[in-house]
Amino acid sequence: MSNCEVEIIGKPVKDMYGAPMGKILGTSTDVDGSIQTVGINCGSEGLKQIAYEQLVVQAEVVIFIPKWRLDSQRLLKQKELVIRRLNALMEIVSDNDSMKSDAEIIHEKYHTKLMTLQRTEFEISSELDNRVVEIEEQEKSVKVLLFDANVQLKSNEISQETFGHVQKETDEMLQHMKHEKDEISKVKSRLSNLSLEDMIPKVSPSEIPGTYLPEPPSNEPSSKTQLMTVPQQEKIQAEPESNWFNE
Repeated sequence: MSNCEVEIIGKPVKDMYGAPMGKILGTSTDVDGSIQTVGINCGSEGLKQIAYEQLVVQAEVVIFIPKWRLDSQRLLKQKELVIRRLNALMEIVSDNDSMKSDAEIIHEKYHTKLMTLQRTEFEISSELDNRVVEIEEQEKSVKVLLFDANVQLKSNEISQETFGHVQKETDEMLQHMKHEKDEISKVKSRLSNLSLEDMIPKVSPSEIPGTYLPEPPSNEPSSKTQLMTVPQQEKIQAEPESNWFNE
């Protein structure tokens, strides 16, 4: 058993919004000894197997990161890098016309990558939308529970102290849910701001004869690769990532 395994076994696990999930029961490792998944004892909900990459080990607690957060951050980084490289490619071509034929080959590589990222973005956006629906359903259940507790208070079935405890816990849950929805909204906004249609204006091939022009990806898959050019533009400033697991 590695030192890393010893350090995390038995530690409490919370999600990135502070809600407790359970305690780490054990790990599953690959043949090289690296941890692949972690088993979390979630009490009556049973054992949950979580990919190790979704966990951030801290001194007293292990933080669980939702898969949608990891997938979206990975997509943002890849998309930003590809667009920056397309910009750099255009700068090279604009400085030296003789490089156009060589640039066509390189451009095709990044253009294809953008098509792949477009499909990945669609899948992640659907995942984010589904998660928002799940959260909103959970919010309804929590609010119904709180309302029912209020009814019990008014009918003298529970004390003010008990109701106060219910209200405190439900308010905390609702805050966690709101925080996650806000995070999802920010991620969707960043993905939208990196839309190729907005960042790379279309240029007609007739305006620049003989130049390879990259066509912004459409929502529908195309069987043909279209020729376009990436116009000069300012370098993209990547947003600093928030320290979300400490928020």
